[in-house]
Amino acid sequence: MSTVNSADGTRPAPATEPDAPPNRMTRRQTLTLVLLLGAQFTLAVDFSIMNVAVPVIGRELDVAQENLQWIATSFALGAAGFSLLFGRIADMIGARRVFLAGLALLTVASLLGGLVDSSGPLLAARVAQGLATAMVTPAGLALLTTSFPEGPLRERALGLNGAMLSAGFTCGAIVGGLLTDTLSWRWGFFINVPIGLLLIIVTPMLLAGSRGNRGSKLDIPGAITVSAGLIALVYGISAAGQYGWSDSTTLLAFGIGVVLLAAFGFIELRAAEPLAPLRVLKLRSVTWGNIGGFVTFIGFTAMIFLLTLYLQEVLGYSAMTTGLTFGVLGVGAFLGGVTAPRWIGVLGSPQALLVAGLIVQGVTVGVLFFAGAERGWLIPVLVLAFLSSYGHVAAIVGFMVTATSGLPNEQQGLATGITTLTQQVSITIGIPIMSAIATARIRSQAGAPIRDATLSGINVAILANGLLIVAVALLVGFFLKKRRTAMS
Repeated sequence: MSTVNSADGTRPAPATEPDAPPNRMTRRQTLTLVLLLGAQFTLAVDFSIMNVAVPVIGRELDVAQENLQWIATSFALGAAGFSLLFGRIADMIGARRVFLAGLALLTVASLLGGLVDSSGPLLAARVAQGLATAMVTPAGLALLTTSFPEGPLRERALGLNGAMLSAGFTCGAIVGGLLTDTLSWRWGFFINVPIGLLLIIVTPMLLAGSRGNRGSKLDIPGAITVSAGLIALVYGISAAGQYGWSDSTTLLAFGIGVVLLAAFGFIELRAAEPLAPLRVLKLRSVTWGNIGGFVTFIGFTAMIFLLTLYLQEVLGYSAMTTGLTFGVLGVGAFLGGVTAPRWIGVLGSPQALLVAGLIVQGVTVGVLFFAGAERGWLIPVLVLAFLSSYGHVAAIVGFMVTATSGLPNEQQGLATGITTLTQQVSITIGIPIMSAIATARIRSQAGAPIRDATLSGINVAILANGLLIVAVALLVGFFLKKRRTAMS
């Protein structure tokens, strides 16, 4: 029944919700999103672009076979070890400043990396690129989350960000192979220079500067212990892939990492202005969102590694063909990122999307256990990999929204620093863990043809990968549902 205004006899205007978040991006927001996605895509490409060029680099720069893995690991050490630190610095001095400084470092490091003539400077350039990633990624995510209010726009932006992240990781392998075969591995570095310069020029035009929280102080003891502890932990996991899990170098690195991270926790409990405030880390959405994100990245990077072995060592395809087939994963990643915000609406929450994405990823990865040695398996394997990539990026979007929601703008750098840390560490440790499982299985098949033993090792590692993802999905679903029940 309609009502009439008693003063003038007219009906009042329909009620509106002034606080409802907007559903359309402004032109400036669209350009801002393009800028930030371009930066994140470039960093994701950087992580994997050199991997396919590793054998060529080894031959040209005379790097021993057992040391080749450090071309990738050196990047990860810088990226994983300092993400939390730079995320906090972004909160203190302003995310745009850290973003621009990281872009400048990436540009310079890439130029020098393309000019090196020995392995030492090459590894130094990769470490610098990792440090640039540790600066740009959390600062860029903080700029993204503060540029879009909580609701459909932020979910859409984070969905595209997740798509660019995984698509960039996949495209890096393709682009790296093409550049290495047609030009030189050095162009894997040089390609960043014009992109970095363009981003540095455009950023001040689109992104407003902020003063940050200048009254706060940096927790120096916490920064030192967490960065050194993470570096030691990542080094230990990488060393395990080279020397074995029981080697003294591996065990010593693990021991140092555990001690330093324990010291970090002790320091944070007593620091006046901790690097990682416990009130943030104790939020169940932050904790379990990052656990879900941690596992989805482990599963995806390990799957790419295991499929690379399967396609080349079992089915006999070339490295270039293998890289090109990974374009299927890129398509799945893009579609997952584009449609993920709609799934949040259908499922009712980003937490539900995180769980659903993990289950799709885990089940499709686990089914790859049944893949055989005949080339007829190629199409079924690619279909399953496509679905797994789709579920992976959907899970990333659920992870990002879950782990950054409900926090004020001044803590977004910390939240995105934690999510970046989750990404970098999980990407680094996924391959060594699953490689160790596959290697143990292959060694147990002594006397079997190498092709059959390799397939058996890959299948067992794939199954372990899928079971891990599904198990964590169920745990995340249980604890996040428990939180929502408690809040209702």
